[in-house]
Order: sequence, then structure tokens, then C-alpha cells
Amino acid sequence: MKQEWTLSSSTVSKKVKQVRQTEYISVSLDYLRPRAGFKGYDMAQVVILMGSQSDEDKVSPCVEVLKSLGISCFITVSSAHRTPERTERLVSEHEAAGAQVFICAAGMAAHLAGAVAARTTRPVIGIPVSSVALGGMDALLATVQMPPGFPVATVALDKAGARNAAWLAAQILALADPALADRINAARTKMRADVEKAGEEISRKYA
Repeated sequence: MKQEWTLSSSTVSKKVKQVRQTEYISVSLDYLRPRAGFKGYDMAQVVILMGSQSDEDKVSPCVEVLKSLGISCFITVSSAHRTPERTERLVSEHEAAGAQVFICAAGMAAHLAGAVAARTTRPVIGIPVSSVALGGMDALLATVQMPPGFPVATVALDKAGARNAAWLAAQILALADPALADRINAARTKMRADVEKAGEEISRKYA
């Protein structure tokens, strides 16, 4: 004998709400899960954005340091002013793919790091790039003077800043990666040894 079931309107409404919540949670988790086929840049731990291709020479040391420490990274060009939609899309996609730190390099009215910081709660590191007109002071102030709640960790200008941006990103990642922390400590040990060696060579030269 076929049984018939009667549900009250409130019960039906509750069931529908539960289904909708489940669908929403499923979609959200799927969005946050690292996805394959992300144009070759899925699962980069650090994402580096340059405001212009002309910044490549000054920013490339950042990539070198990250790779020496075994940190995956992705680097590309995107402008806060000329391509704001691209910048927003890159931040959204890479955050969804698992990026932990964003590094942004820009000169003149250097708003790239700030634009990225406005779109993510992941750490953002800014590299001011020097220009002929004001020697990088414009980019430095534009990068460092962020409003409360949207910090940008601003490092030095150009190549020195690019290297320190990588080291800072590494130290952030090392908080949850003991093996990376060991590699950073090993690199610092080598730096100290190099200084000791250089000091001895200079002392002998002028003895």
C-alpha cells in the first residue's frame, strides 16, 4: 500500500533552506579549493605583480631569492591604473588557488600594492620602484602611506627591496613551515660566514 506523507509549510521551508545552505557551502568550498588548469599558476605560494614590464630588472632578484629557498612563485605584469580589472581578477584567482603572500612592485604613483591590499586579507608586501623624476620618493610614499586596516609592508627601493620582499615573504611562510625556517636559518648562517671570510681577507690585505 502506497504511503502518503504530509509536510507542513514550515517544514518544507526549513528543508529548502537547509538545501540552499548546503549548496552555498559546497560552492564556497569548491571556490577555495586549489583548482587545476589555472593557466600554469595554480598553487603559487607567492604572487609577484609588477606595474610595468620595465620593472623586471629591478624585481627579478625577488624571484631568485624565493626559488633559492624552495618557494613557489608566479610573476606577471598588472597595473593598478591601466588594468584595474586584471589586477582584481589576478588577486581573486590566486587567493582561491592558495597564494599566501602578494608582492607588488610599482613606481611613480605606486598604487598597485594598495589596490591589492584592498582586495585581500593575505599579507601584501610593497616594493617601491625608483623613477628619474623624483628618485623613487614618490613611489615610496605612495606605497607606505596606507590607511589603517589596509597595511602594506613596504621594503626598500628596487633590487634591495626586491630581495628583502622575498625574505619577508619567506619568513611569513616559515611560521607554518619548520623546514622553510631551517632553510632561512641556514642561509643566514652562510651570510655570517661570508662576512667573516671577507673581514679576514681585508685584514690580511692591509696587515
